[in-house]
Amino acid sequence: MTRFAIRIMLAALAVGILILASCSKDPLPVVHLQGSTMGTTYNVKYVVVDGIEIDNLQQQIDERLVDVNKKMSTYDPTSELSRFNQYRYTDDFAISPDTHYVVEEALHLARLSNGVLDVTVGPLVNLWGFGPNKQPETTPTQMQIDDIRAYVGYDKISLSDGVIRKSHPMTYVDLSTIAKGYGVDEVARILESHNLANYLVEIGGEMRVKGERGDGSEWIIAIEKPVSTERAIQKLVSVGENAIATSGDYRNYYEEDGVRYSHLIDPNTGKPITHNLVAVTVVHPSSMTADGLATAFNVMGWESAKAIAEQEKLAVFLIRRTADGFEEYISSEFDKLVDVKN
Repeated sequence: MTRFAIRIMLAALAVGILILASCSKDPLPVVHLQGSTMGTTYNVKYVVVDGIEIDNLQQQIDERLVDVNKKMSTYDPTSELSRFNQYRYTDDFAISPDTHYVVEEALHLARLSNGVLDVTVGPLVNLWGFGPNKQPETTPTQMQIDDIRAYVGYDKISLSDGVIRKSHPMTYVDLSTIAKGYGVDEVARILESHNLANYLVEIGGEMRVKGERGDGSEWIIAIEKPVSTERAIQKLVSVGENAIATSGDYRNYYEEDGVRYSHLIDPNTGKPITHNLVAVTVVHPSSMTADGLATAFNVMGWESAKAIAEQEKLAVFLIRRTADGFEEYISSEFDKLVDVKN
């Protein structure tokens, strides 16, 4: 599913954070690596251990991210996932352990969200003009929607022993809702393999942190206010040793004849969401899982998101639009796990 993540800004960019980040401890050097991947950028910051920098660390990161992209990109026609999408048969198609792992988590999240997170929804996203194709000249008809829904549905794909199958030849899988998060987790794994215990990893707004900054202070993260007219901070948070991911629909939309069409498509209707939940933030040990859950909750809406967050003990922060402005909801687990600074 095409997805627009809320930008998570490092709180050190804000004046007030400089006070929060101050510490009497002598600062340790911090290395900042950055580059491009998955159609976006990545940033990695880590505190140098014993004054020794690691040779070829960025090369290791780049090579791993290129490998993930070669397996799961839908923009590379030669990738493993693209070849599966082009495969017009319903028998076994061999996939790598990496792709198997990510698809398996996607199916798990689909079941947890009652089918709302659906990695086969891409053709509907394209139909409504939020994929690589341009905005449609006219609003799709119910017949057009139904034609595509015939081969959309997470229940139309299955996994076993390193193979994936589709029950309809036209079924198409897009892992963009969780692939960036998986990339973050893989970069974190590389850092930890070098005994680095203080780091921040970010890919396209999905972020995971551990330990402390070079001056001994916490990693402070700003969650953006869900408005399209400015860049403003809604919350400053410290998430401990966890990942944080966000999803919102307040910038990626279009209007036609006075009707607002969100880029977030509900696979149960085949149409853009119409509820008033505008932003979701999820904190979880896995960036991949946080990435997928943030999208799922944003699609399902306020009441369902609240119910599943409490039922599954998930750390979730919701913002919905009201007649008077915005209303917030903080789940019990978010309250326990996350230190809110404002």
